[in-house]
Amino acid sequence: MNSRKDLINYLKNGTRVLKNSEIKKAFEKINRADFVREEYKMEAYENYPLPIGYGQTISQPTTVAFMLELLNPQKGDKVLDVGSGSGWTTALLSQMVGSGGRVFGTDIVSELINFGKTNLSKYNFNNYQIINVGEEIGLKKYAPYNRILVSASFEENIPKELLEQLDAGGIIVAPVLNSVFKVKKLSNGKLERKEYPGFSFVPFV
Repeated sequence: MNSRKDLINYLKNGTRVLKNSEIKKAFEKINRADFVREEYKMEAYENYPLPIGYGQTISQPTTVAFMLELLNPQKGDKVLDVGSGSGWTTALLSQMVGSGGRVFGTDIVSELINFGKTNLSKYNFNNYQIINVGEEIGLKKYAPYNRILVSASFEENIPKELLEQLDAGGIIVAPVLNSVFKVKKLSNGKLERKEYPGFSFVPFV
C-alpha cells in the first residue's frame, strides 16, 4: 500500500476491522509513518509489523485496529498503554480520549521511550506521559484506569496486578500467547473474559 488512505481503505473495506468512527478518525489523524524507523518509511503503510529495535516491533495495523475496537476508549477516559514502544498506540489513544482524557504509556527500554517521545512530539497532544516502569507490571501510581491496552504477549494469564489496576466497568485488551483477550471488570468486581485466537505478538518482558 502506497499511502495512509490506502491503508485505511484496506482496514475499513478489506479486513473490516475498522468500524468505530472515532478509531477511523484516529487512524486518519495519526500517521504510522511518523512512528517507524527511517529505514522502514517505505513500508509504513503495509499491513505487517516492523522492527523498532531491541527485539520490539510497531504492531500490524489490522491487529491495532482490532484491539482498539475491542477496547472502545471513550472521550475523557484514563488509559494505560503497556508497551508503548514507538508511541503509535499512545498517539492513537491520545487522539481518541481527547483533551479531557489521559494516556499513560509505559516501557522498560530507555531508548524506546526516547524514540516514542520523539515520535509523539510531532503532534500537539498534551494529554499523555511516557514512563519507564522498570520491573513494575502496569503503573499503580495513576490507577485505576478505564481502559488498559497491552501490546506484548503474556505466557499464561493476564497478571492479577494488572487486572487490579482496572476500574469497575473498565476494559483491558491484552494478548496471551497467540490469542487476544478482552476482559471487562463488572461493578461487583467479577471479570468477563472473551478470547479471540489467531494472533502473533512479541513476548512480554
